[in-house]
Amino acid sequence: MNETIFPRIGRTTCPHDCPSTCSLEVDVLDERTIGRVRGSTENSYTAGVICAKVARYAERVHSPKRLLKPLLRTGPKGSRQFREIGWNEALDRIAEEFLKAEAAHGAESVWPYYYAGTMGQVQRDGIHRLRRAKKYSEEYGTICTALAWPGWIAGTGRLTGADPREMAKSDFVVIWGTNAVATQVNVMTHAIRARKERGAKIAVVDVYRTPTMEQADVALIVRPGTDAALACAVMHVLFRDGLADRDYLANYSDVPAEFEAHLATRTPAWAEAICGVPAAEIEAFAKLIGTTPKTFFRLGYGFSRQRNGAVAMHAASSIPVVAGNWRHEGGGAFHNNGAIFKIDKSLVEGRDLLDPGVRRLDQSRIGAILTGDPASLKHGAKVAAMLIQNTNPMSVAPDQEKVRAGFSRDDLFVAVHEQFMTDTAEMADIVLPATTFLEHDDLYKGGGNQYLLLGPKLIEPPGEARENHFVVCELAERLGVAHPGFEMTAREHVDFMLREGGFGTFDALTDRPLVDCQPPFEQAHFLDGFGHPDGKFRFAPEWTKIVAENDGPMGPWAEMPRLPDQWDVIETADAEHPFRLVTPPARNFLNSTFTETATSQAKEKGPRAKIHPDDLAALGIADGEEVRLANTRGAVRLAAEAFDGIRRGVVVVEGIHPNSAHPDGRGVNSLTGADQAAPYGGAAFHDNRVRIERWNPGDVSPPCT
Repeated sequence: MNETIFPRIGRTTCPHDCPSTCSLEVDVLDERTIGRVRGSTENSYTAGVICAKVARYAERVHSPKRLLKPLLRTGPKGSRQFREIGWNEALDRIAEEFLKAEAAHGAESVWPYYYAGTMGQVQRDGIHRLRRAKKYSEEYGTICTALAWPGWIAGTGRLTGADPREMAKSDFVVIWGTNAVATQVNVMTHAIRARKERGAKIAVVDVYRTPTMEQADVALIVRPGTDAALACAVMHVLFRDGLADRDYLANYSDVPAEFEAHLATRTPAWAEAICGVPAAEIEAFAKLIGTTPKTFFRLGYGFSRQRNGAVAMHAASSIPVVAGNWRHEGGGAFHNNGAIFKIDKSLVEGRDLLDPGVRRLDQSRIGAILTGDPASLKHGAKVAAMLIQNTNPMSVAPDQEKVRAGFSRDDLFVAVHEQFMTDTAEMADIVLPATTFLEHDDLYKGGGNQYLLLGPKLIEPPGEARENHFVVCELAERLGVAHPGFEMTAREHVDFMLREGGFGTFDALTDRPLVDCQPPFEQAHFLDGFGHPDGKFRFAPEWTKIVAENDGPMGPWAEMPRLPDQWDVIETADAEHPFRLVTPPARNFLNSTFTETATSQAKEKGPRAKIHPDDLAALGIADGEEVRLANTRGAVRLAAEAFDGIRRGVVVVEGIHPNSAHPDGRGVNSLTGADQAAPYGGAAFHDNRVRIERWNPGDVSPPCT
């Protein structure tokens, strides 16, 4: 480290899987110890505000539960029986097992598996360099964005949007499908500022009364998977009442007349029967949009995690086009800014080594893959060995019973590089101790804002924890492969990306570690044309041609509606499973991260199912009583919580608690499906039917049916 004076303030970036990507100031007490963590006001989007769980980060980085040494499994998988070994032995054993799998089944039998435990460009994505150097199976990342992003790009043609700071200049902020108070608090910073300074109103659309909705002027609770019906009814009113911006539509959209005719029967009464929102509330919502030019739509990920999620995102993003909100500063829409960051990741990812002939396995299908489903394996070799970084599939992947069965295979070798003993690490053959973001160098992109952000190493890691980049490079050497990226330090990788992009250097950014990449107003608002060749928004997208890098159309893509519409492809309730289950984030967890800290555990208590009091009464179940949620995939035991901020027939289970927090050791993703949604796959975490049963002490779980 360059700095040797303590205490001091270190400037860095939150690495976690959150659109905010907050700039941080950290009190560095000595070379291994941090104190307080707070937001940096240098970042005009995050504006000095951070979530409580990151403000408590010292509790996590200095937790006594941190993994400190490499471990070798000595007992059955899942037994937590390990002994300490040295790093060289651990890496040698991993390399030996990878070579053994390759010799027996081919290189594609090794599957490096990762996701977004860190959003750092080096520490997250360097695993690709190893897989490509060895021709190991590729990974198709479908857990988070595979439904949302195609839904947005279908209309706009580009993964960009209005400057999210413009929310503060809006007269009506619509927060749709995200509980911003819990998952991206900075959205609320700008929405509340608009309310205080401009008298702006705030609307929230969600499936239950969230803390975000409690701050709203307009609260619309929809049934899960019915957002497109609400969106279509809103646009029906805009056209019917002369509130559509016809001049804008003529210049900036593809088939406005056809779309208007299509919406003629999508009335508020039609939508009420589908989504549950009273027609009068839909009318008032639509008129407020149509009479408020500076209406800003902040579209989240939650409502896209349905089997019709891409269609729902496209429908919601069509509203500001019909209303002409894009014309105005403080109007338009925003989902993600991924396309504005022009950084060269060729060395990090080993893109020159990419072989298009190597199969790409769907990460959401990990259960089916590890249990030998031929189609999921692309009719190739079984997966015999894995390196897992930055993710915890034994908790977060869908179809958990198959995931558990796959990881229980005696012929599967698994190495897990982790900070804590997660559910997945418990199933590993070798566990390697990993650094946190404060203990290594990296670079971050603000998906929910416009900043490229530096994350310099601030302290030394505890024990023998090592960064992801170290593991990838050391394994490459043992496996006999070479690439310039393996010879560079993480800092050198970051410096290369910054220099190639014209953003300066690593050293130049350490004092103010962020670069504003916001495009000009005309470009951000698509006033110079949307991202399609003719510059027009697509009400009628070509769903199979939206994303260049994909594995071809998936799911029932041929049945997708030509124009925005309610698409009845969701997993509807039936007589055997009369409830619809949604599994949104918990305020004090981030996926399965922070579940290991005592404060987050205490604040979240145990896993609970929010159920309408009238539904509980009909079932004869009391508030706080233990219940069993079950469907054809699995069963989960947890406590019932009477909650009237939800529509009848809907169950909400917030957060991914460790499997051990449930009496049967089965987490909530035992109930979620892994079937591939249209048009390009993706996990429909919020699209599940279940039944609810009282749990009596001494009962034995019956088979899942």
